[in-house]
Amino acid sequence: MANIKYEEAIRQIEDIVERLENDEMDIDSLGTELKKAQKLIKLCKDKLTKTEEEVKKILEEAD
Repeated sequence: MANIKYEEAIRQIEDIVERLENDEMDIDSLGTELKKAQKLIKLCKDKLTKTEEEVKKILEEAD
């Protein structure tokens, strides 16, 4: 999952949320899907943090 692109992770999170909202998820898969969403959210946060740090570094070097 670490090699997944940000956009794909967001799409998967949106899919999980949509299935939850539409009551399309059975109780047996609920826990698994929520854990998957949690991992995807962390991955997205980490990618955003890393990108923000890279941008700040580039901007500081440009000064």
